Amino acid sequence: MKNRITDLRAERGWTQADLAQRTGVSRQTINSIETGKFDPSLPLAFRLAKLFDLKIEELFLHE
Repeated sequence: MKNRITDLRAERGWTQADLAQRTGVSRQTINSIETGKFDPSLPLAFRLAKLFDLKIEELFLHE
């Protein structure tokens, strides 16, 4: 699953560690999601979407 997290995070000047702290996961989890190696759980997807003020389908793109 593709996502826009890297671009949105960069627009806000956040590091992966910053985003990890804001969502309560590890930096490695954020890295794995950004690189497409890991699909987030539904609760984490909702937290990420809320943080970026987007709908889940605007943040995650089905390939």
